Amino acid sequence: MWKLATPVLGYVLVVDALALIAVAATASLVPITTQSMLWCGLILAGEVVHLEAAQRIERIRELAADGRPHMHLQSIWIFAGLLLLPPPLATLVIVVSYAHSWVRVYQRRGVIHRKVFSGATVILACFAAGAVLWAGTGHLAPYVPHLDGFGGMTALLAAGLVYFGLNYVLVILAILMSNPGKPPRRAFGNPSDVLIVLAAVGVGCGIALVMTVRPWLLPVLMVTPVALHIGLLLPQFQAAARTDSKTALLAPEFWVQLARNELARAAELSSTAGVLMIDIDHFKAIDDGNGHLAGDEVLRAVAAAIQGAVRGGDYVGRFGGDEFVVLLPGTTSAEIVAIADRIRTAIARIEVAVPVIRPGKPEVIAGLTASIGAAVYPETAKDYTILLQAADDALFEAKAAGRDRVTLATPRTELTRPEIPDVL
Repeated sequence: MWKLATPVLGYVLVVDALALIAVAATASLVPITTQSMLWCGLILAGEVVHLEAAQRIERIRELAADGRPHMHLQSIWIFAGLLLLPPPLATLVIVVSYAHSWVRVYQRRGVIHRKVFSGATVILACFAAGAVLWAGTGHLAPYVPHLDGFGGMTALLAAGLVYFGLNYVLVILAILMSNPGKPPRRAFGNPSDVLIVLAAVGVGCGIALVMTVRPWLLPVLMVTPVALHIGLLLPQFQAAARTDSKTALLAPEFWVQLARNELARAAELSSTAGVLMIDIDHFKAIDDGNGHLAGDEVLRAVAAAIQGAVRGGDYVGRFGGDEFVVLLPGTTSAEIVAIADRIRTAIARIEVAVPVIRPGKPEVIAGLTASIGAAVYPETAKDYTILLQAADDALFEAKAAGRDRVTLATPRTELTRPEIPDVL
């Protein structure tokens, strides 16, 4: 932790200190009763069983969330504790939950100050959400018996939003401060991940309600968190299959599938579509001279430049090595050449800081150029394979003509299969 940049270290320490102050300030607000201790025991047991059942899934999700907020389902038990328990016991649920996660999910290999910071943000979020519930119901914990009517529902919804919003903002600020060189958009994560926390809050409400009325039904509800965890992995596996891990562009197989589908749609609508094949000039010299780490940074920078130069509905993929492909639905020859030139110009403006500087090599890689081959459906060809081959041939023509240019493929004659008469 002490190796963090001074602003980040200061921010982490301030959040941790505020969490300790919140714990101390609320410690004596609500007396600890036998009933609350029983509820606390049930919540802790549920949390332990839940995480033990889903620890492998959670480990995959947490690793995949590197550099982004990790939306976890521990909030199910934490929010249930907020609704039912006195602040010291609610804090205990948070501490046990994060300690259990560090031991079983991180397997003690994670940076512990991150877990402490995450726990502190949740404590502050619970403190703020509890204040909302107190203002809405006029009572302190347990809040569930006082959440009646429209006013109770409004207070509960507001508390859930405050719980999620404050925790999210505190974590996002830490990520942005710790990664000044990375795109800010990455720090916000996937917008659909918000549903994970909202679902956790909803299930937590249900668990709190069941525990006050029929606590013996809690084992039945245990199926829900585990099922949610399994469901969370499916989108990640789908994204992994569709996305190139190095550049975050479409993977080759998925791009090909989209391209074939788009050409079929263009045929049905009597429309057009363009294909670009893009190759970074002299990339091997960059990779060999500056190292593979620098080469990877160049690939990521080029991918971002291409993505920023195309239109919103275009499909950008990595085709392999230093080759990229773009599918442009509804483009004419003039439009595809204009877009290709825009991509070429964007690549020429790239400046990439070298992560590991070799003796005699510059700290920044600049002056990149790219050769681009373009082909248009149906003007160049109507078959996907022939269209892609035409774009690839045009790319080689651009390189042979001196590189750093766009070449439009000429129309191709497609062979037709002879008709085979029916045999009765």
